Amino acid sequence: MRRWSLAGQMLVLQLLVVAVAVTGCAVLALVQAQRLLTEEAGATARAVAVGVAAAPGVAAALDDPEPTLALQPYAERVRERTGVDFVTIMKPDGTRYTHPNPAEIGRRFLGHTGRALAGETFIETYTGTLGPSERAVTPVWSGGRVRALVSAGITIDRISARLRGQLVWGGLIAALTLGLGAAGTWLVTVRLRRQTHGLGPVELGRIHDHHDAVLHAVREGLLLVGLDGTLTLCNDAARQLLDLPPDAEGRHVAELGLSGLLEGHEERVHLAGDRVLAVNSAASRLGTVVTVRDHTELQALAGQLDAERGFADSLRSAAHEAANRLHTVITLVELGRTEQAVALGTAELRAAQELTDRVVGAVREPVLAALLLGKSAEAAERGGELLLTRDSDLDDLGLDPRDLVTIVGNLVDNALDAATRVEVHLSAGEEGVVIRVADDGPGLTAPEAFAKGWTTKGDGHGLGLALVGQAVRRLGGTIEVAGSAFTVRLPVPERVR
Repeated sequence: MRRWSLAGQMLVLQLLVVAVAVTGCAVLALVQAQRLLTEEAGATARAVAVGVAAAPGVAAALDDPEPTLALQPYAERVRERTGVDFVTIMKPDGTRYTHPNPAEIGRRFLGHTGRALAGETFIETYTGTLGPSERAVTPVWSGGRVRALVSAGITIDRISARLRGQLVWGGLIAALTLGLGAAGTWLVTVRLRRQTHGLGPVELGRIHDHHDAVLHAVREGLLLVGLDGTLTLCNDAARQLLDLPPDAEGRHVAELGLSGLLEGHEERVHLAGDRVLAVNSAASRLGTVVTVRDHTELQALAGQLDAERGFADSLRSAAHEAANRLHTVITLVELGRTEQAVALGTAELRAAQELTDRVVGAVREPVLAALLLGKSAEAAERGGELLLTRDSDLDDLGLDPRDLVTIVGNLVDNALDAATRVEVHLSAGEEGVVIRVADDGPGLTAPEAFAKGWTTKGDGHGLGLALVGQAVRRLGGTIEVAGSAFTVRLPVPERVR
């Protein structure tokens, strides 16, 4: 059995509400109209009775031997002109002088007269010879005493007839109101059905549960940015990876420092604190959907791979250079110039050994020493020169070699790209570990150089200096730039002090 959709249930519920509201209003209006008509009839009857009692001709006619002869025509004229159903003038004991039905003249009045005999004008509902009526009874004063009583009234049937006439219009208005309410409800239901895709409460609840479970369980960060740049949704992983505050949703991405996440739609790298994040964004009708993945470890491995590749390139360069010189030595031997061959080979061996001894003797961190040897060979192949200062002296202090490779490797690469002579200084003292890389190039003046994407090559994909800044922050150090010299200061680990 197919469950009703949420829109269908809302339609039925709202129609019931509208029907009950309209019916209730109609009943209330009916009761109110009946009360008002009854009060109006009583007020009319009172006004007529008081007017007749105050007429001079009425008191004068009471002195006639036959008061009915003068009062009956007068009462009937008043009744016809005022629209009441009866005007009865009677003796204080209730004997009628007038009545719409002449056969009732001389008989006793059906109703209460005590309050009128006491001088009060009052209104009551009573059943008389014409049926139930809303009537007023008032005294006729003459010579300072009550000489007669006057009663005027309108029958309940007549009041009901007027009420039935109003009911027709009231029914038409109620039907029109009900129709308009139903039409409005139907329009709201159509819109609701379009927004809920015809799903019922159970399906919507299940979708919400799935949505909530996925958002909390997925390891990738997920963000939804509205068309106006407001962050409308972010899951737990995104909060953790981007270090977002609890009230991030509802705030503009520029205020949260996330504007860089919306740049372009291809996968790109974003630096957040000590994390390297891979970011993808795609436009949708609701705004921009952004996914964030933590590539910190992958980037570290990539850095190590780059270092290994650099080592391999350096070895290849060294092997290529050694091969050239070996061929030269062999050629000299073949030409019979043995002394020159021995001298060239000895000089090359001495230079290589001196470089290795100087680097290994000054830098006791093996990975960093290997990096510097490889970069020296690479610099030589590129026609440049990499020098290690003579006062360099750095022991293995337990710093993460991956971060050291990231810092020194990227600074040396940038220096080799900008100059032909690079000087590296490494030392450790009271101020901590000092790493200084300087070159003979034009220097660096851009303050945004350590931001992701900055590069002097103009391709917009610079990441080296950004990774350097990230590694320095991760080790708790600082970095200074003075022209073409980069100075990094890192604290020595506590266990080494």
